[in-house]
Amino acid sequence: MQPFALWLGKHSLEYFYTSVSGDDNEFTTVGLVDESQFMYFDINTMKASPKTEWMRKNEISDYWDSQTHSLLRQHYWIRNNVRTNSAGMHTYQLIYGCEWNDETGETNGFRKIGYDGDDFLFLNLKRKEYMSPMEQGFSVQQDCNNKTTFPGYWKQYLEIECIETLKKFLQLGKSSLGKTVSPQVSLLQKNASSPVSCHVTHFYPSDITITWMRNGQEHYEDVKVGKLLSNEDGTFQKTVTLKAEPDEWRKNEFSCVVEHKSKTFRKTLTEKEIRTNNETPASVGMIVVVSVVIILLIIAVLGYKLYQKKGKSGFVPAKYSDSESSVQTAAEA
Repeated sequence: MQPFALWLGKHSLEYFYTSVSGDDNEFTTVGLVDESQFMYFDINTMKASPKTEWMRKNEISDYWDSQTHSLLRQHYWIRNNVRTNSAGMHTYQLIYGCEWNDETGETNGFRKIGYDGDDFLFLNLKRKEYMSPMEQGFSVQQDCNNKTTFPGYWKQYLEIECIETLKKFLQLGKSSLGKTVSPQVSLLQKNASSPVSCHVTHFYPSDITITWMRNGQEHYEDVKVGKLLSNEDGTFQKTVTLKAEPDEWRKNEFSCVVEHKSKTFRKTLTEKEIRTNNETPASVGMIVVVSVVIILLIIAVLGYKLYQKKGKSGFVPAKYSDSESSVQTAAEA
């Protein structure tokens, strides 16, 4: 029996490092298992810390101390070695980790360094050497490769230790990481002439396929795919927008198909399915109508009782002709 049968497929352990030159306070790292954050580090606290209950319960303090020392070493190495001759502030990024497919057994490791948003250096695991796609990185590339233990250490870590750690974390966090939450699918539109968005939210895990279909065929023209975003509760959301004239989708069958581990959804584009900023839900409209009717009834009852009370005290309203009534009303106004 496979130990992770609840969530077969590809799993990942990743670390994302960000630093800004000239400001030592700008240095953070987050660790993710299957795209769910489990650790955090920043230069202000100077300590790596758990972000999930299953990590708090199962890892001893020595683990977090070793994580802190490792991240600080990488921070100082990058700041001292990854640089160009240009002055001013610069952004450094480091992404490293591994992937494991528990269906095929296939594994993969990666370590990449970015500089001001561009790829600066990456580790080629097959050749066991660092490579740089830009001229400014050639000297750093040579320096890293001359230290024979440097690429060798990371190859060992990414291909063996990282995979073992990933499997361990999957087992420790299986009650949380193994959960499946079905997405909520909505068709949204700002107004009648705006593009229609297929908004998918509150789903877990993050792997999802969202496709616009036109008359049963996949439709890619004038379709914009949004980024995968995290919700505060650990689930995810994503939006895929279709730009099409109302006449076009009224004459053709457009639908948004969402394929997720939990379920497959299909929302057909009709005026009834679309939610807009200007719409007043039927339930809200009914509540407003009922409220107005009740208020009018209360006013009528109170007015009648007041009339009766005044009548009993001897007050008799004066009678006016139509013309006199108009003059009286105008004067009171």
